[in-house]
Amino acid sequence: MTALNDNTALIIIDVQDGLDDPSWGTRNNPGAEQNMARLLAAWRAAGRPIFHVQHMSTRPTSPLRPGQPGNAIKRIVTPQAGEPVIQKTVNSAFIGTDLADRLRAADIRSVVIVGLTTEHCVSTSARMAGNLGFATVVVADATACFDHHGYDGSYYPAETVHAVSLVSLQDEFATIVETDHLLAQG
Repeated sequence: MTALNDNTALIIIDVQDGLDDPSWGTRNNPGAEQNMARLLAAWRAAGRPIFHVQHMSTRPTSPLRPGQPGNAIKRIVTPQAGEPVIQKTVNSAFIGTDLADRLRAADIRSVVIVGLTTEHCVSTSARMAGNLGFATVVVADATACFDHHGYDGSYYPAETVHAVSLVSLQDEFATIVETDHLLAQG
């Protein structure tokens, strides 16, 4: 794993109230937001760069649509003054945004990604970050998934979707770690 330094950015993706809507189904890792908050506190204390990403759904019925209460970033990771909020309309935090430009302008070469959901926006953004040349870390217990049904009707529990999503990122696009391991690195 790339060593953390004062210029390692924390990217918090789509931690929004609308992802608590029961329509999403069963979720794994109920402690994900608490781990995100621990990492956020450590980044703030160290004065490291932080970027919040907010999904601005274009689907009329989405709880993440602008103007809906679910669009709000969860209080547990509320941005503070000076912490940029990058708004996106697709799965990747890098598509249609200036996130990569901001990272490069600040000479940031390594990123730590947390957020919701592992299989969608976290995975897509981690893949993009890796492909753009950023040393990328995804924090397994600071991300979460929902149950899914496959194209053939097969049922996949959230924990399985989460594990497969992380293993598909491991070594190819990102290093996968746990919160305690990352915090122990300083």
